[in-house]
Amino acid sequence: MVSTVTVTTISTITTVTTVTTVTTVAALGMVAALSVAAIVTLIAFLAIKELVSVRADDSSQRIGRFLSVGIIPLLMVFAVIAILAISEVVVL
Repeated sequence: MVSTVTVTTISTITTVTTVTTVTTVAALGMVAALSVAAIVTLIAFLAIKELVSVRADDSSQRIGRFLSVGIIPLLMVFAVIAILAISEVVVL
């Protein structure tokens, strides 16, 4: 079997590799940005819930319950982020 490598083949392989690398870097940047946004939102929700829980009126209690709906999924996201960060350190 005879295999011929041409300049076009090498150019195509280089282009595909470059596009894949750029796409991977962009995806990692997007994940990092979304992770930071989720953590900042979780901190804000927890702080607001703590401030609202000090007041004893019904509207404050209602706001606290509404915030719990958003806090629970954000806590799950935070747990996944923490587990992934720890697994990256342990693997190295």
